[in-house]
Amino acid sequence: MSDLSPRKTAKPTSRTGKSQEHATKPAAAPARQSRAGRPRVRHDDLADTAPLVLEGEAGEDIIVRIYQTVFDSVMSQRLTPGTKLPEAALCELFGVGRTVVQKALQKLAHEHIVELRPNRGAVVAMPTPEETREIFEARRALEGAIMRLAVRNATRADLAKLRRQLKEEHQVMHSYAQTHWARLASSFHMRVAELSRNATLQRYLGELVSRCSLIVALHEPAGYAACEHDEHTHIVDLIERGDSEGAVAAMEAHLVSLEEHIHLVSEKSGNSLARMLGME
Repeated sequence: MSDLSPRKTAKPTSRTGKSQEHATKPAAAPARQSRAGRPRVRHDDLADTAPLVLEGEAGEDIIVRIYQTVFDSVMSQRLTPGTKLPEAALCELFGVGRTVVQKALQKLAHEHIVELRPNRGAVVAMPTPEETREIFEARRALEGAIMRLAVRNATRADLAKLRRQLKEEHQVMHSYAQTHWARLASSFHMRVAELSRNATLQRYLGELVSRCSLIVALHEPAGYAACEHDEHTHIVDLIERGDSEGAVAAMEAHLVSLEEHIHLVSEKSGNSLARMLGME
């Protein structure tokens, strides 16, 4: 019986064994080019070429460097409230692209050191009198609650650490610049917060201390000790004696005094951004 079904005609093949249909398939269209005959390149792409070599730890290091330079310049009162921080200028000063600078500015904005304003760029934060009042009010309430827990939970080892902190604080106040001992004075409050054994209170206090430090650095008269060493010593003495209400009252008075020394008036600097950042 003959096979009446239609037979399939084999497609001719090239020497490589591939079908001619595949071999003759038209090549992909070339990428669209500009009228000048070259691929179009956006200026933004050129500005962001530097971060391509700043990957991993190298990229993080430069972000930290930019962050720390701006932070220290604010705390030392070289950068005054409202000072503009143009991305282009920072890119040039640090030799990086905009992506790196933007990440550093975002970190500074998260900690309320700078403000990111839509279509206006970044500026050094300018806390208003109302914001300042609210921040210190919240901090007094929070540190009062922390102090009661610290008195209840503090051990001899904890108190020994606080005494060592006070000793270091005293040495730094007489040997280093204001920014050094201001930072150490702020860390004293965080050390006390650790004694509360309450991580949530510690986290909230960390944000408030950061914002208070900015306000103090921007608006407090130069040379004034943001946190008086003797007041810290008195607070530790009260904790050691187990005097909860006395410790709360001492901390309240300490923070009220700190707020009273703030003058929300600042002068514009005529220096270049490089000089205000301590880079020239």
